[in-house]
Amino acid sequence: MKKGILTSTAEKKETPEGLWTKCPECNYICTMNELREQLFVCPKCNYHHRIGSAEYFDILFDNGSAELMFENIRSKDFLHFTDLKSYEKRLNEIWSKTDISDSIRVAAGRINDHEMVIACMDFEFIGGSLGSVMGERISRAVDYCIEHGTPFMIVCKSGGARMMESAFSLMQLAKVSGKLSQLTDARIPYISFLTDPSFGGISASFGMLGDLNIAEPGALIGFAGPRVIKETIKKDLPEGFQRSEFLLEHGFLDFIVNRKNLKERLGTLLLLFKN
Repeated sequence: MKKGILTSTAEKKETPEGLWTKCPECNYICTMNELREQLFVCPKCNYHHRIGSAEYFDILFDNGSAELMFENIRSKDFLHFTDLKSYEKRLNEIWSKTDISDSIRVAAGRINDHEMVIACMDFEFIGGSLGSVMGERISRAVDYCIEHGTPFMIVCKSGGARMMESAFSLMQLAKVSGKLSQLTDARIPYISFLTDPSFGGISASFGMLGDLNIAEPGALIGFAGPRVIKETIKKDLPEGFQRSEFLLEHGFLDFIVNRKNLKERLGTLLLLFKN
């Protein structure tokens, strides 16, 4: 029997970064290509991986129909805010690493041949936090929808208000809620689509103001986090607390939709709204 040949750690070939991924829910390992083909839904346990605006636009809009809007609006450090680093430096670092211009992107396009405008948050950009740019982009999207009679959807994925903008951030809650009431007056549908996670002022305001409030399976949705609540009330929380299934059972959601069925479901809803 031949003796095994020991290979030093330095000589071992490393697996290329980003080629494989492991499901955080069931530990199933698959290639990124396989996960992408499954629309970033675990093929074993149906866990919905977090994705950004680019992926949602690709999944939902008919090929070649999506057009980004209001990309020229950018965040500014009005307050000269500094924590571990200045807000201005933090913004510049993010812009240098990604093509995402802020925590929400707006696109107009067609879903199963129906016109729709979607504003989708990107958790990668400072936790999808609500700042003045998010409020302004949503407001302009509402104006566009009213002008063109187009249904509107917000894909929520946020940790809440952006502390670096202080009162400017909190003002957006009232601003966006007020703009959405104009959609109601114009009898134009607004769908709120809550994904993991949807927290803070988002869920406490326009995230729950949809004509339809829908969510992905297993999405964590709430105001304060479960650990904060548990420490405050000194009690164990119900199983599945703040998950989308829990909210559906208690009347906060209209329905839960699997990502693989989302485009078809939206197409049906848009047809019903049109009729």
